[in-house]
Amino acid sequence: MRSFAILAAAAFMLSGCQTVVQAFSDPVANAGPCPSALSLYDAHRIVELQGGEVRYENIGFTGEILGVRSLCTYSGENPIIANLELDMAFGRGPAAQGESHTYQYFVAVTRRDIAVIEKQVFPVTVRFRAGQDRVYMTETIDAISIPRLNADTSGVNFEILTGFELTDEQLAFNRTGQRFRVGAGQD
Repeated sequence: MRSFAILAAAAFMLSGCQTVVQAFSDPVANAGPCPSALSLYDAHRIVELQGGEVRYENIGFTGEILGVRSLCTYSGENPIIANLELDMAFGRGPAAQGESHTYQYFVAVTRRDIAVIEKQVFPVTVRFRAGQDRVYMTETIDAISIPRLNADTSGVNFEILTGFELTDEQLAFNRTGQRFRVGAGQD
């Protein structure tokens, strides 16, 4: 499990020293809806190509965010405290080197359609057993703290966005709509 703190000092002062467990067990209903949690279309997958040509034989490691779930709590003037789960799939293509690979993904909190408030990058190391070309896992981010201006500021004013850290070439590849899934059609 990972921790994520946005404007930690302000959130700590506003939270009244509650833990995440205490906040989620509080019988008071949220003042409004939770922030939307989603994966950015352009960044929800990563394909590492070895060599210049886009061919199956040149695929190294791949990754895809399959789903994003969030649960939050807030009341009064307390900050929004959210937990996040990301379902991820990772692939090992014919050009992949080694039995493990470290991917970088981000979690960002934004003021809806306005600006990024905070962004953090997390590593996830995936180990492939001999002969294994796919690994599925769920990453959990606990205690995302989103300060609110006042008690009338609801979670609908924010978004929690996720995606892989990509090179310019990987981003351009994703934007073409091309995709490779190791073992596609074998399930």
